[in-house]
Amino acid sequence: AYESVFYQIYPLGFVGAPFENDGVETHRILKVLDWTDHIKKLGANAIYFSPVFESDTHGYNTRDYRKIDCRLGSNEDFKQVCDKLHSEGIRVVLDGVFNHCGSFNKWLDKERIYEQSEDYEKGAYVSADSPYRSFFRFNNEHEWPYNEFYEGWWGHNTLPKLNYEQSPELKEYILNIGRKWVREPYNVDGWRLDVAADLGFTEEYNHKFWKEFRAAVKAERPDALILAEHYGDTSRWLGGDEWDTVMNYDAFMEPITWFLTGMEKHSDSRRDDLYGNAEAFKNSMIYNMAHMPGPSLQTAMNELSNHDHSRFLTRTNRRVGRMNTLGSDAASQGIDKGVMREAVVMQMTWVGAPTVYYGDEAGVCGFTDPDNRRTYPWGKEDQELLSFHKEAICIHKDNPVLTYGSTCFLSLEHQLLSYGRFDEENQIVVVVNNSREEREVNIPVWKASVPPFCTMERLMLTLENGFSTNDAVYGVRNGILYLKLPPVCSMILKTL
Repeated sequence: AYESVFYQIYPLGFVGAPFENDGVETHRILKVLDWTDHIKKLGANAIYFSPVFESDTHGYNTRDYRKIDCRLGSNEDFKQVCDKLHSEGIRVVLDGVFNHCGSFNKWLDKERIYEQSEDYEKGAYVSADSPYRSFFRFNNEHEWPYNEFYEGWWGHNTLPKLNYEQSPELKEYILNIGRKWVREPYNVDGWRLDVAADLGFTEEYNHKFWKEFRAAVKAERPDALILAEHYGDTSRWLGGDEWDTVMNYDAFMEPITWFLTGMEKHSDSRRDDLYGNAEAFKNSMIYNMAHMPGPSLQTAMNELSNHDHSRFLTRTNRRVGRMNTLGSDAASQGIDKGVMREAVVMQMTWVGAPTVYYGDEAGVCGFTDPDNRRTYPWGKEDQELLSFHKEAICIHKDNPVLTYGSTCFLSLEHQLLSYGRFDEENQIVVVVNNSREEREVNIPVWKASVPPFCTMERLMLTLENGFSTNDAVYGVRNGILYLKLPPVCSMILKTL
């Protein structure tokens, strides 16, 4: 995981699958021609698949953890996909949505789909004597009807919360699911754990469960990645016996979004006091990074966009709202690709595992879900953005110091910052001018171990209307690098 560049796919949106699962096997995951080649050409070497298991609609309401959703294909189809990706040197991480299932799941059967079938025992919603009754927590056990008040995740009755504390059978079932997909014939390389800290009804139980889950998965696949979705302080979970790392909201996505756009990650609000506030960005990054062990920080999933939040490119328009208030078309109005390029430069040069959300590289826009889960625009990609992503990923992969090196801030001004990534032999300096004016800056690159008198080559320059990888060199004098920066630009420089 240390040298991973992830590509996140929300499969049902990626291939344009029907929203509702009508039971028709469409095999669409294999009908999208050359999508695995697209990922390889992009430069990603790991895929994080959002839910692929049988569900009723959006994937996060699981019906059967043992089966691939028929809108995507079959288990055999998925095996072929894994074989293809592994043959190309691309690893696979699956989404484990184990906090809750779907109300259609036969365990609950709220919609009474399985009630009359001789192949299934009664669901917990249907009968108080169901063998799955302990899988859920009901709040009216001694009243009739028994089924009306079960615990839903955040109160959603379509997402019944699973009740591990009272059901050893449920716990063992999910542990077996953890084992099943990392072994033959799929050989999946790890799990991303949905709302992982919410799994049980107490934190004490959660720690106990994730220790057991980790042990079960690592016994099958010692190098399997255990990556959790989590907001806030992660230190209690990253002791080496539960999660390996996390989706990096607090020490990446949120601070970068505030600094470059002033927008909340759902586009729900705007804060001008954080927009361009380099000091606040630095303080937030340092504070949140300090709560993560080094190995976890180096492998944390650094995203600009994902399936839960508005697309970063949409956030650059600085419009507050969602699809239901502004309309879907507004997501692509007034966007700023120059700011998007700055963000990608930071993503590819900051400590952690860069993670591109499918379509970001092609110019896809969208408000918070479901608008952020649009079909990939096959044949209609923004070719300039696509080419830019390939070059930025190439720079990341060609320079191990961006994975393993130390990090330090160099200069901070309003709408402008610079930082260094360095070790004893290599030094890279990144500069971002997020203002609309040309800026002149003297950067104390000596702080990043850059020799006092040397030459630095420019690996990339991004501008409001494009980018360049043309050679350019700059002299360092007395440990200071002087630069004249165009508006809305970023630079990556390396010591020669």
